[in-house]
Amino acid sequence: TFPRPCQVHLFICCPGHLSLLGRPPSVSPPDAPMGSGLWLCQPAPRCADQVYDPLQHCCSDDTILPLNRTRQCGPNCTFWPCLELCCPESFGPKRFVVKLKVLGTQSQCPSSPISRICPR
Repeated sequence: TFPRPCQVHLFICCPGHLSLLGRPPSVSPPDAPMGSGLWLCQPAPRCADQVYDPLQHCCSDDTILPLNRTRQCGPNCTFWPCLELCCPESFGPKRFVVKLKVLGTQSQCPSSPISRICPR
């Protein structure tokens, strides 16, 4: 058997050329099937023990969610859990604030920038 450069359950692969890496593109033989050029691969994102497509889903609290999923934040507000956090304010009467998740970090309410304040 031949070694496989990418396995579907471990990598996301996209067709590309070596020229993207600063080298001349490879030439496929004329009888090669269409799209048989170089495949650039990167580790697929995981959520708990499952692989997901970050162009269609996100991982929120070890659960895979569609990017367009909304949830309730307090009684009068909604937020996108893939992009935002729902943060209860601790001072005064109970109020909720929607904050932005910061890409590439483990976003938390105290350190994330405010997106909007939910009406009471």
